[in-house]
Amino acid sequence: MGSNVISSLNAGSGIDTKSLVEGLVKAEKGPKEQLLTSRQTKLETQISGYGTFKSILSEFKTAIKPLSDADTFKARAVSFPDTDIISPSKLDADAQVGSFQVEVLGVAQSQSLASAAIDDADAALGAGSLTFQFGSWAAYIEDNNNPFAVNADKESLTIELDADDSLNDLVQKINDSDTGLQAAIVQDEGKYKFLLTAPSGENNAVSIAATGALSQFSFDGTDTHMKQQQVAADASLKVNGLSVSRESNEIEDVIQGLTFSVNKASAGEKINFSISEDKSTGEKAVRDFVEAYNTLYETMKNLTGNKKADEDDENKTLGSLSSDGTAKGMVSQLREMLTGSVAGSDSSFDALTYLGVRTQQDGKLEIIEDDFKAAIKDNFDKIGELFAPNYSATNSNISVTAGSYVEKAVAGTYVVEVTAEPAKGYVYGTQLDANFSLNTASDDYSFTINVNGTESNSISLPANKAYASKDAMAAELQSLINGDSKLKATGIAVDVIHNNSSPPGNFEFVSRQYGDSSKVSFSATGAGMAKMGITDALTGVAGVDAAGTIDGKAAFGAGNVLLPKVDSDPYGLNFTVGAGSLGTSSVTFGRGLAGELSLLIDNFLTGDGGIASREKNINEQIDGIKEDKTDLDTRMSKLEIRLTNQFQAMERILSSLKNSGNSLDGLVDRLPFTAKK
Repeated sequence: MGSNVISSLNAGSGIDTKSLVEGLVKAEKGPKEQLLTSRQTKLETQISGYGTFKSILSEFKTAIKPLSDADTFKARAVSFPDTDIISPSKLDADAQVGSFQVEVLGVAQSQSLASAAIDDADAALGAGSLTFQFGSWAAYIEDNNNPFAVNADKESLTIELDADDSLNDLVQKINDSDTGLQAAIVQDEGKYKFLLTAPSGENNAVSIAATGALSQFSFDGTDTHMKQQQVAADASLKVNGLSVSRESNEIEDVIQGLTFSVNKASAGEKINFSISEDKSTGEKAVRDFVEAYNTLYETMKNLTGNKKADEDDENKTLGSLSSDGTAKGMVSQLREMLTGSVAGSDSSFDALTYLGVRTQQDGKLEIIEDDFKAAIKDNFDKIGELFAPNYSATNSNISVTAGSYVEKAVAGTYVVEVTAEPAKGYVYGTQLDANFSLNTASDDYSFTINVNGTESNSISLPANKAYASKDAMAAELQSLINGDSKLKATGIAVDVIHNNSSPPGNFEFVSRQYGDSSKVSFSATGAGMAKMGITDALTGVAGVDAAGTIDGKAAFGAGNVLLPKVDSDPYGLNFTVGAGSLGTSSVTFGRGLAGELSLLIDNFLTGDGGIASREKNINEQIDGIKEDKTDLDTRMSKLEIRLTNQFQAMERILSSLKNSGNSLDGLVDRLPFTAKK
């Protein structure tokens, strides 16, 4: 019987242990590997689904961008005739609506000055300085009595030349000054002339005071040194019969929102045109928004819900994110925002339903045409407030703007209480001396001024200069101070006025900066300045930072700006206050529906947003599954080795048994006294 068992097993030669081991390992590994693969496939499908989700969200954000711009609902159209006298170049969204008539009487032109001939443009000119001041020459005449009125709003320019500087160096330094002056070298009959062109406009002509070896480049209204080639002039025109003049031929502030170029004068010829409201831009933006949302919603529904393979297939398939709570939560947030009211909007028009946009049973948006057209006709301005950001205050002396962290601000209405208005630092000179003169002929009219902690270079009124009035002298002081290189480098400027409320009056120097760091004082003054009531003993008054509360919490005052408490609801908004802001006012801030949607989508898409966090979690799970697969492969390799060893041991045993059986064959026949048949 044992022999039959051994034979049937065919021990040592008949068993395919390799196939047997592989089958056993496969039976052990298969279900576990299939489960891991199924989980990995599902997670990878979710990653792909989130890729689609991010893409469609980005497309939707792009589609709603026009709605977040208030100018979309202030679009204008201009009907302009074919003419070469004037030409429109820019039409702003808030341009004044109406009919206009323009007549051009004269074009603006720049003052142009030319030097005498110079032999070599590379030759040294000698050391010295040129001080350029901008202003107006009352009339171009050939004597020294021509008055020059300084333009206080234009900073003076001083150019210093070293002994070895050439005409080329002078031109380079002027052109690098960023003052609007244009310098050039013109070759004329083998020699060179220095050509200077000022900005256009009657009040932008220049006077040039020279020191050292540069007297050939001075200009005092005569042709003694530099010769005037072209007189400065303003553009002169009539708009609806009203005479106006401007420094430039590019006119941007005569008709609100319309910029046009004056090309030539044509007295008597009147150009008629009109500006009208253009609602089509806003209407199209709303229709594009509805279409974009419906595309977004359809994609999201396919990703997060059940979907049919085709119209005739009743077997529903699941979207790649159908079991993902994060994705479904985002869809819900978007829908809630679209169906709810918009904070910061007019309470009578704070939801899409007032616009004629309703949600259908399938979740998509639908435009009810009659209601929509009525809203476009009667409430177009409110549509803009519904979609676009809204910043408003009950006090016109308070303005609110977006700060660096506006995304953190909560839309709503806030109470602002201003307890201290901002103020600028100043120093007032004493009353003018009885010996004060409008002529700088004899005394030292130099001074050093300190503004907001920055000290100027030594500044001097031009010597031997007569002024038409104290206001003209104040304008000269302001131009020289604001043109100082040290002050200009830090963006510091002052306003200088002559206060004549108590004749003979005094000069006042006021910093243009608000806040307690705003201060003005004199470090040094010459004898002539003392006659003007200005000495280094004057005591200035520092500015004041604004102070108050916002939303009941103490605000941080910096100059004329109040900043809300960090992490309070209005944090991220800047409140600018001015004179007349004392007391309690209310300020309303709203992002508009487009702004709120954009912010929500940004929160979904940012590096630490919901989608990124979910993708990170899914990828970590995929990495875990890959590790589990590696561990499974390791365990199965060990199982294969163990089974192989076990079968090899079994074969050795069976082989041993077979050998024992062979050795027993014929043993009985060899035994003595054995009966044979």
